[in-house]
Amino acid sequence: MRAHEAGALHADISKQGPAWLRTPEDVNALMPALWPRSVTRGADGAVAVAGLSVRDIAAEFGTPVYVLDETDLRSRCRDFRAAFPTEDIFYAGKAFLCRAVVRMIAEEGLHLDVCTGGELATALSAGMPPERIGFHGNNKSVAELSRALDAGVGRIIVDSFTEIDRLTALARERGVRPRVLVRVTVGVEAHTHEFIATAHEDQKFGFSLAGGAAANAAFKILDEGVLELRGLHSHIGSQIFDASGFEVSARRVLALQAQIRDARGVELPELDLGGGFGIAYTSQDDPATPQDLAKRLRKIVDSECAAENLAVPHLSIEPGRAIVGPAVFTLYEVGTVKELDGIRTFVSVDGGMSDNIRTALYDASYSATLASRASTAQPLLARVVGKHCESGDIVVKDEFLPADVQAGDLVAVPGTGAYCRSMASNYNHVPRPPVVAVRDGQARLIVRRETEEDLLALDVG
Repeated sequence: MRAHEAGALHADISKQGPAWLRTPEDVNALMPALWPRSVTRGADGAVAVAGLSVRDIAAEFGTPVYVLDETDLRSRCRDFRAAFPTEDIFYAGKAFLCRAVVRMIAEEGLHLDVCTGGELATALSAGMPPERIGFHGNNKSVAELSRALDAGVGRIIVDSFTEIDRLTALARERGVRPRVLVRVTVGVEAHTHEFIATAHEDQKFGFSLAGGAAANAAFKILDEGVLELRGLHSHIGSQIFDASGFEVSARRVLALQAQIRDARGVELPELDLGGGFGIAYTSQDDPATPQDLAKRLRKIVDSECAAENLAVPHLSIEPGRAIVGPAVFTLYEVGTVKELDGIRTFVSVDGGMSDNIRTALYDASYSATLASRASTAQPLLARVVGKHCESGDIVVKDEFLPADVQAGDLVAVPGTGAYCRSMASNYNHVPRPPVVAVRDGQARLIVRRETEEDLLALDVG
């Protein structure tokens, strides 16, 4: 498929699109990967999700708005549950967390990974059983660790010697023995953006394997006997498509497991290989299925355990983006269309880097489509930009949209469930958008839109 044809599939997914879109099969070929599974075009040409038109969503809730397909999110939870039936699946709450999503993933049998006191508070307030919560973070405060112990959090992933000392003292005070995993920095260079690669040596997370810190952390916990060391943890980064990094990581972590056994006579019963599984943001992305991931990871772990003469530990993983990312799209209204002759067309929408910082921060790529109507116009190369006072305020760097795109049109950007709302800001004093969950033709507000009154309420000067 030629580049302009691939772009046009994003530009207009209706049957009346450009001439090369002749059958529904052409249109649907890319949609399952990029969009929530219930997304269709209505007879009026408007995008619908779970049977509800985006026109109706915009009329009721305004724009910009994050639209979550609840059935899609739940089905992705079930896909991972089916692929990893005996393993523990920790939904990585940093991708997107609110009380409604906590309840959804809990009802689907998943565990939850949090990394701050605020995420822990959200999880507990939504009723997530504390024994199914894991607590990450490179700089957990005494207050955060105390709350985790008092709540009975199921496991804490320790990240520094300072944290081990803090947690040991707090556990002694309370007479409890919390379960912990040691986060190991395995020296793997994941093929992803440098800011979301987390297993190379020069970064803030975990204990270095090469320098001996990881082994010393495990020995310290075992020798002091206050904390219950359950296993080792490795996370190599985010938005990863190449499983070879997991293979190297597993090999190195299990070698450390064998070293601990040989030195202390203890075989640790658990192993967490983290998450970071990639999703499709454009038609060029080809993510693995949960079934493929399960097959690869089990093969890696089984072979390495056999090589080290280790019992196969209980495995856990931490998908976040892979569950919530494709289940959400952001709906915008077009305000200004500006043509620069011979360069490009800028399509300005009513959101931007305050609701999706990833394009500016990570040079992330997204797709977009005209969502409120069909168009027979020829596609033009456009850049979808926001309303903020920054040249880098870009939502979609390059996308084909119909040449007749105009003010008042609705534009939808798929794949925005992960990190967009979580990293949203009030830059330029813009209130953050709401999150709307859609199911069986009905929409409900799960995170309300911020208001100017919300912003002013914090300004006590």
